[in-house]
Amino acid sequence: MTKSVGEGLNNALEQAVTRPAPKSPGVQMRYLVKQLKGTKAAAQALGISQRTVERYIKNQLKKPRPDLAARLSSEVKKRWQPRVKAQAKKTAGTSSGLVIDVQGRLGYSAPVGTTDEARERHLTVALPPRFAERLFTAQEQGASESQLQQIAAEGLKETYFQNHGTRAGSLEEVHLFDVQHIEFGL
Repeated sequence: MTKSVGEGLNNALEQAVTRPAPKSPGVQMRYLVKQLKGTKAAAQALGISQRTVERYIKNQLKKPRPDLAARLSSEVKKRWQPRVKAQAKKTAGTSSGLVIDVQGRLGYSAPVGTTDEARERHLTVALPPRFAERLFTAQEQGASESQLQQIAAEGLKETYFQNHGTRAGSLEEVHLFDVQHIEFGL
């Protein structure tokens, strides 16, 4: 279960890949070296020595420590099939949108006399393409988790709370608190 919007977006893009990423450490290391154009860059990305990278490439080392295995897998998945992921982002941002599945406390700001207290909700909502584009663009530009949550909350405000402008027109702002899980689908 994912608790961060950025991680949820990355997981959604992982679903778009057409072939599985390499599994063995030697193949993963060779792929990473090729992508980063050298053993030195790969070593820096993983936080290990250049010589260790070279040993994995030559299959002299075959079983990485659990923390290195996790970092290696993460770095490979991040770079795996970039064109497929870019196409999925483009499609989500122009035509299909995203499906958000979130469980957490949601509250909103509204005029006096409304029940604007945050309460626990579990929502599965299809966000319009413009929110998908905003989320992916903000993530690429290095937006913080709170900024990504705010964009997701704006999408929920328009789509779920205001039903695309047909109700709750005076609703000012939606807040997302205590996220227990958040998932995205393309």
